[in-house]
Amino acid sequence: MKKLIPPLIVGCLVLGSIFLIRGPESTLKPGDRLPPLPLAFLGDKPDLEKKPLLVEFWATWCPPCRKSIPHLNDLYARYHPQGLEVIGVTDEDEQTVRRFQQQLPMQYRVAINTPRSLYSRFGVDGIPQAFLVDRTGKVVWTGHPLELEDDDLQGILR
Repeated sequence: MKKLIPPLIVGCLVLGSIFLIRGPESTLKPGDRLPPLPLAFLGDKPDLEKKPLLVEFWATWCPPCRKSIPHLNDLYARYHPQGLEVIGVTDEDEQTVRRFQQQLPMQYRVAINTPRSLYSRFGVDGIPQAFLVDRTGKVVWTGHPLELEDDDLQGILR
């Protein structure tokens, strides 16, 4: 029994320090309320009050993010007339994002999150990652934006 105590203490210290570094798990999941969005929008800030939202975290250097942009442009074009707002959130600087948009236009809203507090509040640990939110501010779906189905969107637009 005495031989087990030192490794047990070391294990507790390691797990405790990981918790202090990462913080408590705060992954936003279906059923949770959307936290406030302290974002700097490129262009006009959209009216997000009581609107269905698709919030996607992305970066210019991320190949899967680049691959999802045409899909998000298409979703925005089809569903914005029904009230859907799509917001691409990045932590990169405005100049980098604007240069990128000249190569690959983004028809939907783009915003910069500085500092990265929103990433941790949403529990984003990889990109691209999207969150679909209904008119009441409740998260109804989360995942890779290319996996979002039309049925999921139509369900929040009714």
